[in-house]
Amino acid sequence: MTRSLYDLDPGQLEALVAEAGEPPYRARQLVHWLDDRRQPDPRAMTNLPRSLRARLSERFAETGLALDQHQAGDDGWTHKFLFRLPGGDAVESVLMLYPPAGSRPEDDWEGGPRGRATVCISSQAGCAMGCTFCATGQFGFTRHLSAGEIVEQVARVSTLLPELRPGPGAPDHLTNVVFMGMGEPFANQDATWGAAYRLHQGFGLSARAITISTVGLVPGIRRAAAEPLPVNLAVSIHAADDATRDLLVPVNRTWPIAALLEAVRDYVAATRRRVSFEYALMDGVNDDLDQARKLGRLLAPLRVPHSGGHAAHVNLIPYNPTPGTGFSPPSKSAVRRFRETVAASGVPVSVRANRGVGIDAACGQLRTTAGRPGRRVLPLAEPG
Repeated sequence: MTRSLYDLDPGQLEALVAEAGEPPYRARQLVHWLDDRRQPDPRAMTNLPRSLRARLSERFAETGLALDQHQAGDDGWTHKFLFRLPGGDAVESVLMLYPPAGSRPEDDWEGGPRGRATVCISSQAGCAMGCTFCATGQFGFTRHLSAGEIVEQVARVSTLLPELRPGPGAPDHLTNVVFMGMGEPFANQDATWGAAYRLHQGFGLSARAITISTVGLVPGIRRAAAEPLPVNLAVSIHAADDATRDLLVPVNRTWPIAALLEAVRDYVAATRRRVSFEYALMDGVNDDLDQARKLGRLLAPLRVPHSGGHAAHVNLIPYNPTPGTGFSPPSKSAVRRFRETVAASGVPVSVRANRGVGIDAACGQLRTTAGRPGRRVLPLAEPG
């Protein structure tokens, strides 16, 4: 079953228009609308015959994404979308806009220029990783998204962006895509890489404008080392010792920190790319200076071959409060001390400014708030 128009390759699009009795060039027009214009709605493809638009709309009426909810925060610089899938489930995407002037270098964590428009997209409906601080984990895993459903999130946000800009200084087009929404991208590898290649080859995004984030699935990191598409890699580490990480990130029991870092070292050796290490700081859980010192010692030896430069960049994220988890953000002074302690090891470190605190912007929050038909949200036990 086709889940999205973006799941059809050029040959399948040619067959689709031939079936409708249209000439082959209509397939090229479809590709233009889908990729160049990033328009997933056949009704908006104005240079196609009205009969073909109606036929496509009817044929694919039960596929693709439908915008269910939209929240805006940070005076219009952050937007959260809930897209419904066929069957009643939902996934989230987040748009984060950054002005060209006044951006701090430490906020530039995706590797793109200032004046960015970054969309954070989901790769699964729900997640099976069970990270105890994540709202997505409250619902568990429902299903994988297809490559087309992943790409369609980018397309739909792209078409919405012009009317959502908070002012003339805001970017007018998407510049960066981050696989860091709901789900674990490397647990859905084929669709994730299929989407990444489509965004690069079809949408024209630079590989350096695409980031794939993982909680530490070693087979996925090893595949990333072998893929010819040089996207950015981000690793959600969240703790510097196995005992603490086991509690926060259960997959650590399968691939503990030593195995994770071995895979990252091999990735760096193969690609000569720097890796971002995401670290969500939680009060009284992983924000003490012992963790900071351990983190510095773990990552300081990670170097880019031949250049000798640091291959790790630590991105500290003060926890975005999520109802039902029992975790809370640390104080600003605790964040500052943690950052200074990691920096003393020589490892580059930055603090990401929280976005969307006034809305359900943390991963899984909006979906949890909206609920899912036929499912009941169960609160997690208190940590510890």
